[in-house]
Amino acid sequence: MCCLLSIFSCKNYTKKSQKPNFLIGDWIRTNNKKESSTYEFWKKDFIGLGFTLKSKDTTFKEILSIVEVNDTLFLKVEGVNENPTFFKFTSQTDTSFVCENSKNEFPKKITYYTENKFLKAEVSSDDYKINFVFKKIK
Repeated sequence: MCCLLSIFSCKNYTKKSQKPNFLIGDWIRTNNKKESSTYEFWKKDFIGLGFTLKSKDTTFKEILSIVEVNDTLFLKVEGVNENPTFFKFTSQTDTSFVCENSKNEFPKKITYYTENKFLKAEVSSDDYKINFVFKKIK
């Protein structure tokens, strides 16, 4: 009986990190400058494309993905810096997540959350932040 009890008490119960399903979909930024349009498209495999158009020209583009490394989630950003930049998830709920990379110049912190059917994002460092408000287009 003692052996059985010790086997069950040693079992490691770990909660698997869950990827943020609320991101999935095509989003357009509602608080953009009038002369441009910003979009984020997130697929079910948690690969996203963020870009800004001014007229028909792409003025900004990044590839985003949620990846798991050693049981930890990261937001991976490609196309902005020479090498991919990884932001470690530091907190998460069913409708939000915060990820951080203190070594990155800007941003150091990225927050995504849903509020009243909008997807909101904040990219920030110690002294500067940019807020994004997206509505779903499909």
